[in-house]
Amino acid sequence: MRKSGLCLSGLYMECAGEYGHYVEWREKSIGRKRKSIAAFVLAAVLGIVAVNPMAVRMNQAKAVVSQTSGTALAGGVSEEPLRLVSRDSEPKISGVPMGTLIKETGDILVVLDPGHGGEDEGCSSEGVEEKALNLQIALRVQSRLLEMGYQVRLTRETDIVRTLEERVQAANQAGADIYVSIHQNASEEKDVEGIEVWYSGQNEGAESERLSRVIQKYVVESTGARARELQENEELFVIRECTMPACLIETGFLSNRAERGKLAGSGYQEQLAEGIARGIDVYFHPRTMYLTFDDGPSDANTNRILDILKARGIHAAFFLIGENVEKHPETAKRIAAEGHTIGIHCYRHDYEALYDSVESYIADFEKAQAVVRDVTGVETKLFRFPGGSINGWNKQVHDQIAEEMAKRGCIYYDWNASLEDAVSNPKAEKLIANGVSSTLGRKKVIMLAHDVIGETGLCLEELLDQLPEYEMELLTEDVEPIQF
Repeated sequence: MRKSGLCLSGLYMECAGEYGHYVEWREKSIGRKRKSIAAFVLAAVLGIVAVNPMAVRMNQAKAVVSQTSGTALAGGVSEEPLRLVSRDSEPKISGVPMGTLIKETGDILVVLDPGHGGEDEGCSSEGVEEKALNLQIALRVQSRLLEMGYQVRLTRETDIVRTLEERVQAANQAGADIYVSIHQNASEEKDVEGIEVWYSGQNEGAESERLSRVIQKYVVESTGARARELQENEELFVIRECTMPACLIETGFLSNRAERGKLAGSGYQEQLAEGIARGIDVYFHPRTMYLTFDDGPSDANTNRILDILKARGIHAAFFLIGENVEKHPETAKRIAAEGHTIGIHCYRHDYEALYDSVESYIADFEKAQAVVRDVTGVETKLFRFPGGSINGWNKQVHDQIAEEMAKRGCIYYDWNASLEDAVSNPKAEKLIANGVSSTLGRKKVIMLAHDVIGETGLCLEELLDQLPEYEMELLTEDVEPIQF
């Protein structure tokens, strides 16, 4: 049973009470000053900005580090209102597919929402209160992001109440690029543990889900905590009503004694902050993956893969075998019609005959090329050597084949990650593990899979879910090839 306080708007409002003032914002680094020196501080800040805009961000980071290293942040209600900053004149990523609009890191505004506050303590156990932990973690995340160059603001900076409507209204009006709400969890079952991330399918559904997945992945890697199932929920007000990609992270269970002890410690909070910040950074700066499938087309298996790719708006490259194109022409036509790249694998998958000589390879290639052209209308110059460009069958002729194919204007692509699915009795779980581990965190990955393997189609969705840090792009002849 989920006990964390930020659930339904009505429930939250009943706990938090009604507050009529408008939510306003201010930069984290501008500390609370005595009124007698306010004019001096304002003049100093303006002077710094005029001389060196980067100095402001450096001061912000230093100020936050200073606060997070001090005493617990659970003070009284602030008498100073927050100033609302409008960014309507700036371009936004919200609602735009990743890769369509590129923003400099310094132009990206991240809103962090430490849940609860003031009279609403959230969940608590053995004197450890959710509201305090939420703020402590949020300040640490803010410090990390400021060091990376992001703009960051919090919905609250002290132990005060902010209604759900106020939090959302301020983020929307400020033109935030993402919204991350930080919480703790609780359960009647004392052994329940782990990290949950929630998102709304009604608000930037695909991007909110990707944000949730990438944050969860990096927080789990940073802390070693258990990854609980990602949750889609339409009743969480703040993530549903934001106009930008948003998620809510439950960083652990205060009802679990061991996890509560970790959450209250500064070291573990730093690990959480590192994971959240890294996840946010990777979300805005995704790595690139090119999905490629060999040996098709088949009937059921290739079409299953095409269905998944279509539903997710992903395009891939299919290196086809001529004989299979002749057997399944409609599937080959569908590959072309749905905008995927077609390359040549071979006409017949017979290594001994194929690599007997340069002439035998060229003859096979030209036959496959003709079949693909006749069936799909595609005249392709892309190809992949069966078994890879260097293998036990083509050692004697590889260089000559590569030279001859280059003269014909053809480009071959190997790979640097693989499902290793071309084995006897493949299992989906193993294929997923192979695919994820073989990326090795590279910024550019060409992933090898085989669309004639049933388990590949069965595991593809889970594989993609476990690679949220990668943006799937279409392999074309303009992409610099990876070659063995």
